[in-house]
Amino acid sequence: QVQLVESGGGLVQAGGSLKLSCVASGRSFNTYTMGWFRQAPGKEREFVAAFAWSDGHIYYADSVKGRFTIFRDNGANTVYLYMNSMKSEDTAVYYCAASEFLRTEDQEHYAYWGQGTQVTVSS
Repeated sequence: QVQLVESGGGLVQAGGSLKLSCVASGRSFNTYTMGWFRQAPGKEREFVAAFAWSDGHIYYADSVKGRFTIFRDNGANTVYLYMNSMKSEDTAVYYCAASEFLRTEDQEHYAYWGQGTQVTVSS
């Protein structure tokens, strides 16, 4: 079992930056692939970024590539999402999730989820 708690959401202007944090507790953090997902109003939840535990492979959704950075600190049991050059379409509830799969962006493969944190980008 893994418990995940996100923080860092808020209101930011377009072009600005925000950092989300996700602290994990429970089983060994460094044996999980950690991912970020988001759900905008009226839309389905979508993949944002993931950091595979097996080989450190990192991958991003095309919509955030070059603007967002995922980083994990295994010593602190924390995964971060640095968001830069933010756009109004980044407005969503952001979720941290953990998967026992070696590499995956499929949310069906993520068994553990945080409660979500709201990010709002004003234009």
